[in-house]
Amino acid sequence: MVAHDDDQRPPGLIASLGLVTRNAIALLLNRLELAALELAEVRNHLLQLVVVFTLAVLLGGFALIYASITIAYLGWLHIGWVILPIITGVFLLLAIVLILYARSMLRSGKLSLPATMAELKSDRDMLV
Repeated sequence: MVAHDDDQRPPGLIASLGLVTRNAIALLLNRLELAALELAEVRNHLLQLVVVFTLAVLLGGFALIYASITIAYLGWLHIGWVILPIITGVFLLLAIVLILYARSMLRSGKLSLPATMAELKSDRDMLV
């Protein structure tokens, strides 16, 4: 058999569009898989944060109750009712510190999707 020049032609428009579509779908599936992996990691970090926060609140509450009763009893003997606003101020200060700490934990980026966002940005830059 003799090979014709027709056998070595570049693929046509339809075949090229099929290849582009297949590659685009593969790219999309790849990005979805990466996002799913990162979401699983974020879910684990979020669950860990919730458990630690819940235990801290529970144990901290018990400690504060017993410490407050002890301080109020001992302070009442020396300064009377003035001990109550002092204890309130200390608790307020501690609450503010804990809120700032929790906010810094959230801003640290453990609950974000850095690899997925970087890949999507590079995909967008490549397509534009």
